[in-house]
Amino acid sequence: MPGAPHPKRSVILNEKSSTTPWKLTLASVERPKSIDKSDNLIEDGVRACVEENGLESGVGFPTGLSLNHCAAHYTPNAGDTKVLQDGDVLKVDIGVQVKGRICDSAFTLSFDHRYEKLLEAVKAATNTGIREAGIDVRLGEIAGAIQETMESYEVEIDGKVLPVKPIENLSGHTIGLYSIHGGKVGKSVMLVKNEDQTKMEEGEYFAIETFGSTGRGRVVEEGEVSHYAKRGDAPKVPLRLTTAKSLLRTIDKNFGTLPWCRRYLDRLGETRYLLALNNLVQQGIVQDYPPLCDVRGSMTAQFEHTILLRPTVKEVVSRGDDY
Repeated sequence: MPGAPHPKRSVILNEKSSTTPWKLTLASVERPKSIDKSDNLIEDGVRACVEENGLESGVGFPTGLSLNHCAAHYTPNAGDTKVLQDGDVLKVDIGVQVKGRICDSAFTLSFDHRYEKLLEAVKAATNTGIREAGIDVRLGEIAGAIQETMESYEVEIDGKVLPVKPIENLSGHTIGLYSIHGGKVGKSVMLVKNEDQTKMEEGEYFAIETFGSTGRGRVVEEGEVSHYAKRGDAPKVPLRLTTAKSLLRTIDKNFGTLPWCRRYLDRLGETRYLLALNNLVQQGIVQDYPPLCDVRGSMTAQFEHTILLRPTVKEVVSRGDDY
């Protein structure tokens, strides 16, 4: 947020810390292992590291474990039987929050050497975005640099050479207090060159994240929804369903405007809540976030860091010795 004081970082976000959510993630991901078990292990590790305390500290948003052509917004719902396999490309998107300050970071794991250049391209593009970012820098110019870096790579798969394409309708973003996408005045760092003259400003937090694909380079909503968040501008409308009123109280108490998923409701002991949840979505109180996918058969990768634009330094808040 513009002009916001720099919060004291928890030891978990300190690059000298010996135990971080990122290291816990690597220890949690094995194959074959069910995606559901990996997600729970990662989030339990995050909760322990920041000494979870309601809305004061804990998980910043549902851990994303999007596979292959799915680029973002996938986390398993109850009963999901997906199992991580050797040929999969796994995006791990982690959020940690302390007093509403969200640290957002992501990386990609591949157990197949054929996709190494895809991961290299996207990681390089994210590092380019971080390098180019700064106070008074125009967002459209950063996007152009990201695109140029990513498109300089190719991937050879089974004798066929494929370009690495930036996913044109995904972006990095500002991060606000208890708001992963920057609240009402959020800014976006697109992945393809554009004419956006908006400037980065002192005191702003940005998630610099890039996505690359061997497919069409554009995602669509596909599959069962798992991610939700109460809208910051949610209308005050009368709710006729008693169950919807009760569920909204649970959301306000436990999540506020932080993103959450159906597993979190299960963990709180909520049952038979889908009708109430859908009603809150239909009323515009809760926003649903379906999985975002490129064409089937393609592979996607993601890398991300959170930066803070302080007056005299650009701090990569999520950078550690492990990533």
